[in-house]
Amino acid sequence: MAPLPALAGAAVMAAGPAFAADPPSLSAGDTAWMLTSTVLVLMMLIPGLALFYGGMVRKMNVLATLMQSFACMCLISILWFVIGYSIAFAEGTAFVGSLAKMFLAGVEIGTLSGTIPETLFFMFQLSFAAITPALIFGAVADRMRFSAMLLFSALWSIVVYAPVAHMVWGPGGFLGGTGLTDYPGPFGVGSVLDFAGGTVVHINSGIAGLIAALVLGKRKGYGRDPFPPHNLTLSVIGAALLWVGWFGFNAGSALAAGERAAMVMAVTHIATAAAGLSWMFAEWLTKGKPSVLGIISGAIAGLVAITPACGFVTPTGGLIIGLVAGVVCFWACTGLKHALGYDDALDVFGIHGMGGILGAVLTGVFAVGAMSATTGADGAVVAGASGLVEGNGGQVIAQIVGVLVTIVWCAIASFVLLKIVDVLVGLRVDEEMERDGLDLRLHGETVP
Repeated sequence: MAPLPALAGAAVMAAGPAFAADPPSLSAGDTAWMLTSTVLVLMMLIPGLALFYGGMVRKMNVLATLMQSFACMCLISILWFVIGYSIAFAEGTAFVGSLAKMFLAGVEIGTLSGTIPETLFFMFQLSFAAITPALIFGAVADRMRFSAMLLFSALWSIVVYAPVAHMVWGPGGFLGGTGLTDYPGPFGVGSVLDFAGGTVVHINSGIAGLIAALVLGKRKGYGRDPFPPHNLTLSVIGAALLWVGWFGFNAGSALAAGERAAMVMAVTHIATAAAGLSWMFAEWLTKGKPSVLGIISGAIAGLVAITPACGFVTPTGGLIIGLVAGVVCFWACTGLKHALGYDDALDVFGIHGMGGILGAVLTGVFAVGAMSATTGADGAVVAGASGLVEGNGGQVIAQIVGVLVTIVWCAIASFVLLKIVDVLVGLRVDEEMERDGLDLRLHGETVP
């Protein structure tokens, strides 16, 4: 079978000249690194995101919040095996894959994707698919039915996540090198650059979270009663696990244990630290005190913003992206949210939506041609440009087009799916359930 794209978490580059070379063989080093990366990304959801979100809600809803993350892992894992992986990565149209790989049809123990087993590529991409819908539900914390969460997650992963993943990363994807984004530039073709999921994961989840918050409405007492985090210690632990796990998310998207993965790790770390500091100082200047919640939120904003760019920029570019992301996401979670009046409980749109949009656009500004070169099986460069060519107007346009396509499709599809779920099972708990807490009323359990 034809190998999957050489950079699974990266945008598919322009096809270079054909080389007569032996097909790639299994690399033990690459396989070991990707096994490690997959475990790191799985750790980002459980326990990372579960603790990060769980610490920020009120005590009466902490178990329900943890349950959402755990249930998403279980549900999406099965759906990805049954149909999601095929829609995203099987050969198909420019917008969606075929059903040829349902239930991993045709994928055997010796089937390779590049230099790693395809089953490992499947698992790595499963970890992305599982965490993305789980991110959404931070926006509607304290008020969504568990049954509605399960049904929406299932539908959304098939209708929204998998097609967008195919358009950006899949073979022949619309945003990965065909259609509106064919602009000449230092990368041969200005296809949308998304190394590890800024568009596929973060813009997708951020927009869906905003739509969900608008459709469900505000929490009872929002704007009048305080909603303090019940245990920021849990959130700090969760944020730390997310930071560590994100190295698998980003550096693992190189799909190889090599120099590019090492550079991605450095770029990711620098951007994250810069964003944590910039959010902290912005909050310190405007509110008089630097908060623990602020610095961990800033670090997550930096991780989000650098995700699409991490394989295409230098550490200096990562530093700038991180500094800008901390300030912009702080404003989005405070000034913008208050001005527009929506109730995004855990700032999913402010951090993931705005951070993803900012990172995607700045990828086109700071991308460096030499960082984007890829090699064929014989080691020859088959894509990318030589030299340090920074900035490219055509690439910025391509990035903006990719952002807009993702926003429009995700917003429309998410709205329709929410309305369908509301008709079938009801989206929101009643006022009495919300007052008593979801832990007790939905799950029959409480935290002592």
